[in-house]
Amino acid sequence: MHWSDIPAASLAVLRKGAVLPAHLLALDAQRELDRQRQRAMTRYYLDAGAGGIAVGVHSTQFAIRDVGLYEPVLDLAMQTVRDWTPLGGKRPLFMIAGLAGRTEQALREAATASAMGYHAGLLSLAAMKGADEDSLIEHCQQIADVMPVVGFYLQEAVGGIALSTRFWERFAAIDNVVAIKMAPFNRYRTLDVIRGVVAARAEQRVTLYTGNDDHIVLDLLTPFVFQRDGQPVTVRIQGGLLGHWSVWTQRAVQLLGRVHRAVATGEIEADLLALDSQVTDCNSALFDVAHDFHGCIAGCHEILRRQGLLEGVWCLDPAEGLSPGQAEELSRVSTAYPELIDDAFVSANLPRWLAP
Repeated sequence: MHWSDIPAASLAVLRKGAVLPAHLLALDAQRELDRQRQRAMTRYYLDAGAGGIAVGVHSTQFAIRDVGLYEPVLDLAMQTVRDWTPLGGKRPLFMIAGLAGRTEQALREAATASAMGYHAGLLSLAAMKGADEDSLIEHCQQIADVMPVVGFYLQEAVGGIALSTRFWERFAAIDNVVAIKMAPFNRYRTLDVIRGVVAARAEQRVTLYTGNDDHIVLDLLTPFVFQRDGQPVTVRIQGGLLGHWSVWTQRAVQLLGRVHRAVATGEIEADLLALDSQVTDCNSALFDVAHDFHGCIAGCHEILRRQGLLEGVWCLDPAEGLSPGQAEELSRVSTAYPELIDDAFVSANLPRWLAP
């Protein structure tokens, strides 16, 4: 599948910039898939106005592959998207499947996701740690021969590897790359990606998405200007593919809409700039920065548990859970920033999301 085969309306969603939540995993007390609540989460994202969903990614827990849940989880999300009529009616979506592992595994996952109707694969390179740049590019090219690819710069704190500007230039030159999610949580490395895309002359084909949950608003507001052939080239990060946006998703959609309007008019108000630190403060609690991201998934689960979408914060790994003091931090930011919290929206719609 080539990116030109993606329905034009869905591709336009990606290009414009959208809220793409990194789908969480609903488990019961036995740590088995809770299909009702997994489906309810997908319905929540759709009703909140997300432009698509990323399934089988870090927030869904890479370990779903070890327990035979990769295909069931991807299939359930796609079935729900096809069956559900969101608030406001059906609209085009851009669906992304997480791809992981070494080449043989990633190829299998790409074939599975493509057959299910996913538009692109978010390609994690964590399993390729230690490989040289040529091997990494060959790996990426092989996956891109199967389906369109979204690059993924995963932060090292949760298993990512450092990648050079030259790597990103070579990666962006692969014809079937449609976007890059930048999540190194590092300003210098974020610039490395953007410089690489500009050097590859791929800025029209490769749409930039922030995965820097610690710097969301400014990533979306900033024009990035680099010189090429003696001329300035300006590119922007258009949307977000974020674990942070797996919760409080309705507010994320409203925030991105406001950012897009501000960028279009060139009128960036001070309170919009102030939101960057407020959103980052929320993320510090969600992602458990105080404990080196140990509770980064459980923190998101806890918000949905409080809202009633999940029954517990269970992860596939019993050792993963909330860190000491994390629940109190989540309460603090929820009280401090009520305008970033969508509790009322969830409460009003929860019964229909949980319905069979």
